Amino acid sequence: MNEKNSQTIEVESSLVAPDTQMESFKQARHNRRSELVEDYVELIADLLADGGEARQVDIAQRLGVAQPTVAKMLKRLIAEGYIQQRPYRGVFLTSIGKELARVSRERHQIVEAFLCSIGVSVETARMDAEGIEHHVSPETLEALKKFTATVRA
Repeated sequence: MNEKNSQTIEVESSLVAPDTQMESFKQARHNRRSELVEDYVELIADLLADGGEARQVDIAQRLGVAQPTVAKMLKRLIAEGYIQQRPYRGVFLTSIGKELARVSRERHQIVEAFLCSIGVSVETARMDAEGIEHHVSPETLEALKKFTATVRA
């Protein structure tokens, strides 16, 4: 019972200021909303680079979702200006789509390199980076990049 009380005190003492906590949750919600867009755009860029085309069926297969799910997201990406869809020709990135894909890929590579530099296997680092990359701040990303550069030097 005494141990339980000390744990409660620990939890209570670790609370952050309400405004800080609100900003943290606000940032996390924003990152979750943009995560899907970034994943789609990055995958489309990879498919275009690999085979010259990004088809709805290929996107669905790679993401492990149904084609109607992809169709709905592609409409959103068109509306937001990231892609163009041409009948019988697939999906193509606009200039802002290409830039978002480039930035997303760079973030992924920085996080993956950091994880590898602290001893995480390449396979695990690649999978973990896929989630982490969307949730790190620019400040944290820069710190990961600097740390990785010093370890490699």
